[in-house]
Amino acid sequence: MQHGRHRVAVIGAGWAGCAAAVQATGDGHQVTLFEAARRPGGRARAVELPSEGAGPALLDNGQHILIGAYSATLELMARVGVDSRAMLERRPLSLTFPDGSGLALPAWPAPLDALAGILLARGWRLVDKLSLLRTAWRWRQQGFSCAPRATVDDLCDGLTGRVRAELIEPLCVSALNTPAASASGAVFLRVLRDSLFGPAGSSQLLLPRSDLGSLLPVPALDWLQRHGATLRLGHRVQRIARRELGWEVDDEVFDTVLLATPPWESARLLEQSGAPAAAWLDLVHGLRYESITTVYLAGGKRLMQPMLALRSDEAAPAQFVFDRGQLGGPEGLLAFVVSASHGAKLELEAKVCAQAAAQLGLHDLRPVQTIVEKRATFACLPGLLRPAQHVLAGLLACGDYVEGPYPSTLEGAVRSGL
Repeated sequence: MQHGRHRVAVIGAGWAGCAAAVQATGDGHQVTLFEAARRPGGRARAVELPSEGAGPALLDNGQHILIGAYSATLELMARVGVDSRAMLERRPLSLTFPDGSGLALPAWPAPLDALAGILLARGWRLVDKLSLLRTAWRWRQQGFSCAPRATVDDLCDGLTGRVRAELIEPLCVSALNTPAASASGAVFLRVLRDSLFGPAGSSQLLLPRSDLGSLLPVPALDWLQRHGATLRLGHRVQRIARRELGWEVDDEVFDTVLLATPPWESARLLEQSGAPAAAWLDLVHGLRYESITTVYLAGGKRLMQPMLALRSDEAAPAQFVFDRGQLGGPEGLLAFVVSASHGAKLELEAKVCAQAAAQLGLHDLRPVQTIVEKRATFACLPGLLRPAQHVLAGLLACGDYVEGPYPSTLEGAVRSGL
């Protein structure tokens, strides 16, 4: 084997694993990618939903969006041949409700777009707008930093109840998948800095026009195959073992292994290997998780926008609704997203149906499928210590949960893999 060329095993073909495999292959290494499922994508993958048409609709295990600040993800998509202009609908940031109220940014340069959006927010009183402008100025003056133990709620001293309910809580739960009362203020401020106050276009919403598999994982696997990587789909790795020269994955020996599986699966492989990594495992086992529920309802009318914010509480749990018919999916299919969800599947489905009737005036929607990802993300808590990427010599971990500046997002996963 030529100098500097390593045999690399990437275990897991989610977004982090795909990113890692593409980078390692591009760097000239001999890569083998293992994936337990037949379809790549991990917790952001395509699924087949029942359809009344010619065949099943290919949608997602959960409704995801990207934003303009996801620079690493967009660059990786381009590298594997994805035309993001065709696959993503780019829109200025909008958190508007079905009655037209809320915040909508114009397509202006930052930070003028945010300033104009706040001043023109519909349904907000002058006191609401001034409270947000003062608080945003304070955050910027403090360098978008805060005490490590501060929650998002702690950052909001001086904000009116309307701004908290219609902007901070929806932004927090969509970005961190953790309620503002318990979410990390430091991570939230980092997200705000890189999106609302980042380079031009950073705050824009990028709404997928296709299923998530077509957005990155499937093109990444096609690219890997063309560039000589070995793909092992439908192969759940049973064990890894430390060897004198490298690591053994089931019956194959590699110089380097990247654990790109969910944290609990990485912990399983590491524990059964007997390798001395107690401190790393303690951090993994200390992670708490939050669920995301996506309720697909059919029979809806075309919404005023592809994505609308919803007023949420215990009885009306969905924070957002997406019109899949405007995003390349079947007409009349709506995806309701319940971040940080709690409760039984059928109970959530019934509440969302009632919420759609009350807030959208849609009384005849039919449940198509409800998907609950019980461990969709880690709970992004203040002062959270996350596992490092380096586990042991020749053994690394990547994923949205490892040490890094971002919460559990597609961008966090891709950056970790790269």
